[in-house]
Amino acid sequence: MIEFLSQPWPWYVSGPAIAAIMLILLYFGKSFGFSSNLRTICAMMGAGKRAALFDFDWKSQRWNLMFLLGAVAGGYISSNWLPSEVPLALSAATIADLQKMHITFDGQIVPEQLFSWEFLFSAKGLLIFLGGGFLVGFGSRYAGGCTSGHAISGLSNLQLPSLIAVVGFFIGGLISTHLLFPLLF
Repeated sequence: MIEFLSQPWPWYVSGPAIAAIMLILLYFGKSFGFSSNLRTICAMMGAGKRAALFDFDWKSQRWNLMFLLGAVAGGYISSNWLPSEVPLALSAATIADLQKMHITFDGQIVPEQLFSWEFLFSAKGLLIFLGGGFLVGFGSRYAGGCTSGHAISGLSNLQLPSLIAVVGFFIGGLISTHLLFPLLF
C-alpha cells in the first residue's frame, strides 16, 4: 500500500476521482474552494461582530474545514512518512531557467534555497513571502475565490465569472514567471 501511495497517480485515476468528488459536491449543493476556509475561520473566531462579510452560519462550512485539515495532514504524512529517494524529474530547460535566476535545483519539489528559514528571515525573503501572501489573499477575495474554487468548481458549473478568473490566473502566472521572477531573482 505504501508503494502505491508514494507513486504519482496517473491522470486516468486522479482525473475521474476529482470528477467524482465534484459530482458529489454538486449533488449536495456545495461548492469547492480552499480560500473560503479563511472566511470560515474568521467567522468562527467572532469576526462577524465587526464585519458583515464574516457574519454567516460558519457551521454549514465544517465540511470544507475538514478538507483543509485533510490537506494539511496529507502534506505532513507525505513529506514525513512517504519520502521519495528519487529526485524530482524536472526538464533541462526549466533547470537552465532556474540557474539563470541564480536558483539551484536540488532535486526537491521546492528549492531549499527559497523555502528555508534562512531565506524567510532575510529582508528579500520576508518581503516576498509577505507581499505574495497579501497578493494571494487580496486576489482570491477580489476574484471571489481561489484557483481551485474557480478552476474546479466554477468551471464545472459552467460559470462565466470563473472562466474569466481562470484566464486571469493564467495571465498572472505568465507575467509572474516571465517578468516578475527575473526581476526578483
